[in-house]
Amino acid sequence: MTTEDVVLLDEDHNPIGSERKDVVHSKSTPLHLAFSCHVLNAAGQVLVTRRSLGKRAWPGVWTNSCCGHPQPGEPIEDAVVRRVRHELGLSVRELRSELPDFRYRATDASGIVENEVCPVFLAVTDEEPHLNPLEVMEARWAGPGELGSALRSAPWAFSPWFVSQAREMPLYAPPGSGSPFADEAPR
Repeated sequence: MTTEDVVLLDEDHNPIGSERKDVVHSKSTPLHLAFSCHVLNAAGQVLVTRRSLGKRAWPGVWTNSCCGHPQPGEPIEDAVVRRVRHELGLSVRELRSELPDFRYRATDASGIVENEVCPVFLAVTDEEPHLNPLEVMEARWAGPGELGSALRSAPWAFSPWFVSQAREMPLYAPPGSGSPFADEAPR
């Protein structure tokens, strides 16, 4: 098994070094670079995944299609394509930036902190997933409206970054509302 590194960032999102991924993710995780990808099929459905129970943070939680970290010096788009292939066995096309400045910090039940600048991408595939069980235990295609409704009614069942991303993505909004969370009080 090869060791993965993450790119550490300062508060202005400038790279300041790198560290092993297994060392960085802890109860005091420093700010680092990541990405999220929401994969759609030709029917416009979104692939949602359930994280492997072997994952250190948020095991067994439903989330967006794929997340990961670019390696030092790796273009982020290349990292997205690499991780989608690794986790889901999918080739993607039409990769596009959706939320280039997304950032979040969240703590899971075990105390592990995610603290990431996490640009969000959309991509399209013509394939069915072939899951890497070390990364993903389940996957399902869902309509964006159905998913937006589930994210609104049961946000606790999903990763916090997925819920936060969906709040900002027109993809998950009912027609004419602008957001799947349009009826919520402002945060």
